[in-house]
Amino acid sequence: MLRKILITSALPYANGPIHLGHMVEYIQTDIWARFQRMQGHTCYYVCADDAHGTPIMLRARSEGITPESLIERVAAEHQQDFADFNIAFDNYHSTHSPENEALACQIYESLDKAGHIHQRTIKQMYDPEKEMFLPDRFIKGECPRCSAVDQYGDSCEACGATYSPTELKNAVSAISGAQPMEKDSLHYFFALGDFEDMLKDWTRGGHLQHEVSNKLGEWFEAGLRDWDISRDEPYFGFRIPGTENKYFYVWLDAPVGYMASFKNLCDKQGINFDEFWGSDSNAELYHFIGKDIIYFHALFWPSMLSGSGFRTPNAIFAHGFLTVDGQKMSKSRGTFIKARTYLDHLNPEYLRYYFAARMGAGVDDLDLNLEDFKDRVNSDLVGKVVNIASRCAGFIKKKFDGKLSEQCVEQTLYDYFVAAGDDIAGHYESREYGRAMREIMALADRANQYIDEKKPWVLSKEEGREQEVQDACSVGLNLFRVLVTYLKPVLPRLTEQSEAFLNVEPLQWDSISQPLTAHTINKFKPLMTRIDEEQIAAMLEDSKETISATEGNTMTSTTTDSGIDPIADEIQFDDFAKLDLRIARIVKAEHVEGADKLLQLTLDIGGETRNVFAGIKSAYSPEDLQGKLTVMVANLAPRKMRFGVSEGMVLAAGPGGKDLFVLHPDDGALPGMRVK
Repeated sequence: MLRKILITSALPYANGPIHLGHMVEYIQTDIWARFQRMQGHTCYYVCADDAHGTPIMLRARSEGITPESLIERVAAEHQQDFADFNIAFDNYHSTHSPENEALACQIYESLDKAGHIHQRTIKQMYDPEKEMFLPDRFIKGECPRCSAVDQYGDSCEACGATYSPTELKNAVSAISGAQPMEKDSLHYFFALGDFEDMLKDWTRGGHLQHEVSNKLGEWFEAGLRDWDISRDEPYFGFRIPGTENKYFYVWLDAPVGYMASFKNLCDKQGINFDEFWGSDSNAELYHFIGKDIIYFHALFWPSMLSGSGFRTPNAIFAHGFLTVDGQKMSKSRGTFIKARTYLDHLNPEYLRYYFAARMGAGVDDLDLNLEDFKDRVNSDLVGKVVNIASRCAGFIKKKFDGKLSEQCVEQTLYDYFVAAGDDIAGHYESREYGRAMREIMALADRANQYIDEKKPWVLSKEEGREQEVQDACSVGLNLFRVLVTYLKPVLPRLTEQSEAFLNVEPLQWDSISQPLTAHTINKFKPLMTRIDEEQIAAMLEDSKETISATEGNTMTSTTTDSGIDPIADEIQFDDFAKLDLRIARIVKAEHVEGADKLLQLTLDIGGETRNVFAGIKSAYSPEDLQGKLTVMVANLAPRKMRFGVSEGMVLAAGPGGKDLFVLHPDDGALPGMRVK
């Protein structure tokens, strides 16, 4: 029976680039959507940028642009990354849209009318310098439980304790560094506890993975607390209806973005929105998310939908985090890899296949082991699958004018391959992609074994055995066609190239029931090349450069998706003591041709000059710098860049853009003096 399905992925935050950790989710979702379409089902896959919140407001302010300009620029970057990874959204939108505002207000007003919204005055932390209330993640201090320093205002990363920002010891604003003060503010709350019975039934009703359902049970035991859904101005978001200076907290309108993106698609294509989102909908709705946002999606979201007259999801599929070589992604090791950096060096389908080969239906973390990644792609895709076509195509094209045999001489073998499709389809449906890939590769082994047994390269040299050559190679290409069909959800580009080579219509799951006979193929072109270690090494090196140096040797304060400066890998005091920090006079500063962010500096450190490339062009022009003092890391090993060799690192601080500071006060300090 044909199904109507709507699928979403979590919305990427419009405050930073897409990285490989993000791609775990979008690749997983895209594979499932492509598989459903291959089954003939009506399947829509929508997403959007999550475009609201304090971090976006602050980043736009630091760059001297409007939030609208920032989210428009980031959205274009995100969509290009997704397109280049062959993520086939039916619609990609933004939470900063008319559709999202209308739906968010509709849901809020329905909840309010039903008595699920309450108001009360609360004490909040307030930054007296910036004159703004501080979100929890913008307050840092000592944990009230274990006294760990540099902890956020809502939870401790050292001991796992949760608390209110007012409990934090020695708190400071992460924006200005000022000591925050307590200030009263009227806030709006969603009474989550009103939905406790409904949520207990829903979370135990097969809509979640078993381990997720168990985790939610712990939250029920702790009690469901009212959820603060308002934020004070200044804030980039939607104003709450009936208020002058209160805005929806980003997590209220962010999931509504799923509905808004689909509504935008419906309006463009004449699709019935209520058929998918109405309370009596028979369509299927699935959300793919990371395990870190389960609380919002499995408690707040179903209750918001239920309380406002919309349907709830059929299921929410959570996944784990990405590690690289068994460890958290690291900026210093170059394993915090942006999607664009990967794309600059490697075929996106390598990663799509590797992730699929490692994915199951649970919430376990996925490890990108770079050595295994190289070996598995080279062995499975190049050595097994593509190898079948390359071994057979030449004989068919050269000796038989590209025409396959009149009949399949190995119908039993072909039928065995086709019959395997039911199990493989079952694995795709249940998101057990790793099992599907193992079965497909076992079939690829069997196909290569058949070709090895027939040895067409030997038969072609023996007189009178031409038909055997044509038959064997025709069987091989038909088996290749079956394999490519099974891999199509994972490798859409390889499949498209294979369809052109095989001279067939786009492959569907049921289009391989019979083999191709008396069919003419086109000339074979290489479909995929092997990965070499140099490509991976270059990607890692570029990841170090783009993240730690902002396109140059400048030590800067950067901003993560949360808007908080990221904590670098921990070092010991002895490591820090190795740094030789010196006063340097900027003898010469000039633009670097072909670089958007770099200036080339000639630095005098007392009888010696150094050439340094620094990513500070957004804050300084060359004439502003010449003759001024700065601080540099003098004992940093030279780094070869595409513009030349950089012989040190200039220290800088600030949020970025125009607010980047590198100059040392000219207080009598001399070039070459050590900074202590």
